[in-house]
Amino acid sequence: MAGSNGQRLLPLDYYGSMKRFQRLASHGLATLAYLTMAVGVTAVTITTVHAQAAMAPPADTSDEPIIHSAMTAELFYELFLGELNLSGGEPGAAFSLILDSARKSNDGRLFQRAVEIALQSRSGDAALQAARAWHEAQPDSRDANRYLLQILVALNRVQDTLEPLRADLAMVDLLERPIAFAAIPRTYARVTDKPLAASVVEEALAAYLQDKAVGAAAWTTVGRMRLLAGDSSGALEAARRGQALDAKADGPALLALEMMGPKIPLAEPIVKDYMNGQPAPEMRMAYARVLLDGLRYAEANQQLVLVTTEKPDFAEAWLVQGTLQAQDNQLPAAEASLQRFVTLAQALPASEERSRGLAQAYLALAQVAEKRKDYPGAEAWLNKIDNAEDLFGAQNRRASLLAKQGKMTEARALIRALPERNAAETRLKLSAEVQLLRDNKDYQGAYDLLAAAIAKDPKDVDLLYDQAMVAEKLDKLDEMERLLRELITIKPDFHHAYNALGYSLADRNVRLPEARQLIQKALEFVPNDPFISDSLGWVEFRMGNKEEALRILDQAYKAKPDAEIAAHLGEILWSVGQRDRAATVWKEGLLINNENETLQETLKRLRVKL
Repeated sequence: MAGSNGQRLLPLDYYGSMKRFQRLASHGLATLAYLTMAVGVTAVTITTVHAQAAMAPPADTSDEPIIHSAMTAELFYELFLGELNLSGGEPGAAFSLILDSARKSNDGRLFQRAVEIALQSRSGDAALQAARAWHEAQPDSRDANRYLLQILVALNRVQDTLEPLRADLAMVDLLERPIAFAAIPRTYARVTDKPLAASVVEEALAAYLQDKAVGAAAWTTVGRMRLLAGDSSGALEAARRGQALDAKADGPALLALEMMGPKIPLAEPIVKDYMNGQPAPEMRMAYARVLLDGLRYAEANQQLVLVTTEKPDFAEAWLVQGTLQAQDNQLPAAEASLQRFVTLAQALPASEERSRGLAQAYLALAQVAEKRKDYPGAEAWLNKIDNAEDLFGAQNRRASLLAKQGKMTEARALIRALPERNAAETRLKLSAEVQLLRDNKDYQGAYDLLAAAIAKDPKDVDLLYDQAMVAEKLDKLDEMERLLRELITIKPDFHHAYNALGYSLADRNVRLPEARQLIQKALEFVPNDPFISDSLGWVEFRMGNKEEALRILDQAYKAKPDAEIAAHLGEILWSVGQRDRAATVWKEGLLINNENETLQETLKRLRVKL
């Protein structure tokens, strides 16, 4: 309404509303601060200017800068009512008022506020309406365009995202485009039609795919989208084309690393081509991890040696290398690598990752000391562990130390005293106690412990497998075979069961065709496993195929120098008259593990003295 002098007056309940608004704001229920930021003036100033202008003489502001605002009393009141409606549980009315204010003022922050209100009330259509209005009002605003893109993706309107995606990339500086490309797969990660998303993204990136500056990054994104859509051959082709544009680019090699494995054998040549250049140590480390996952230990170690040579201060490489060396009984080398890691890690800022890495190193150093029968030294390393999550491993190692000193009762009590806060910890305790008993040749105790656990969960494949292995040690071969066949029925892809049963038949020299068939089935699941290859070589030897057996075991031993494989390879060499080489292999096996039962039995049976 208007006063007698024609001035527009505020409603009679305005001042009461203002007091209520201020009270709500003090409790965090209204966004007075937001309104103040949006218009550049305070609510008090607005009230003073429009309600008391005729009553007060103008102040002398000749020395103050004049700040102009697009805010009017009408606009302010509309915003004010919008926020009150939102606080009062009426998001629909609030959205309409704020969006109307945004259109009148052309203020991007008000458009964004309208979008946020719609999103908070889970109204996708309203959010899209506000985002489109914002984009139409401010077509050069990247924020408006990105909100539009993200809302379209969330609504699964994939085809409609093409133009917003193109526009977003066009607004990015050239140097920042690879980063923008890399974010695209995450943006589309939850859409239901992955092939359509891959097609849309590729179309949006078309202008960049031949650009030498950013083409490799663009092809990497295309490849990731194809991979998300289940098109591994298309992803592989994208990695190839990206590498062809820039052989030094990390992206295509990383994409190929993700695909590396027996199912996509052509991915590795892309990785190797990249590694032949001057790759970053982080990339070599990533390649080493993939090789380790593929059980290709010797090749992984080669990459680790290169990393530690090229970048001696790369801490993680020393830790992984030292852990592998400890497993292979290369004790002096392992100790040096692990202590190098400890020195480097201690110089890093405190973090959870650093703490866990140090705990792993201390456990490995304790293992090295234990293998040397330096039990006080092992205990000293364990005492350095202060990470609560790694104390289980430390206590387990302490139990092993006690057992090796003949204190089995105390060792078992130490494991049983560990907390059981959840099912995972209960399982860890069981596994640790079973392993403790097996390591100390109390096979009956381990068998009984496992039998009690299986009675509670008869279909637990890991427990069934462990009991089968212990049954073999007790010469309960029929029971072992029954357990393994039951396991295969429950979980047909459990490759360890096929291998264990096949190896047992081959080692006893019975039902050899069946043994070979079982082992070959295991290799279908893990083609590069050197231990399963060892089983296959052994069954070939038992069947009289010595040349094939020698070829298979040679490859297995190169992939993983191990005492058990050394025992088998040495025996085949011995049988074909290569006795000097057989002796060399056996000596290497003893250096790796001079307590290996298979190797000791082989030397005793063949009456070999080294």
